[in-house]
Amino acid sequence: MAQYALIMLLAGIGIPVLAALNAALGTRLGNPAAAATVLFTVALVTAGVVFAFTGGHGLSKVAEAPKHLFLAGALIAFYVLSITFIAPHFGIGNAVFFVLIGQLISAAAIDHFGLFGAQAAALSPARMGGIALMAAGVWLTQQA
Repeated sequence: MAQYALIMLLAGIGIPVLAALNAALGTRLGNPAAAATVLFTVALVTAGVVFAFTGGHGLSKVAEAPKHLFLAGALIAFYVLSITFIAPHFGIGNAVFFVLIGQLISAAAIDHFGLFGAQAAALSPARMGGIALMAAGVWLTQQA
């Protein structure tokens, strides 16, 4: 379990770094959508390399997968495009603040209702308090 936590911590560290890098690339290129296209090209190549090194199987089952599962691709595109467009004007910290609040709300709903096959975990008063405390902590980090 510790290795999972560490990997997710690193992924969390990467989110604002991704936002800052891609926002800067969008500014430099003069087109945030161009920066997002470059990011997804690099991501596709990276995923392809990992796919090849992990056995290269599974793509034959894509046609059988429920189509609503592909919404994840549109959601990551929305995130990358929105952070790339907005961060240069709103600030990385402010943009990521609202992303984190959105993640807390969404994760709580997904867990509470067991959506998308997730393990259900009721939204108890203690859990609501913990989420509120996390949200307050994120808000406090953005205060001058």
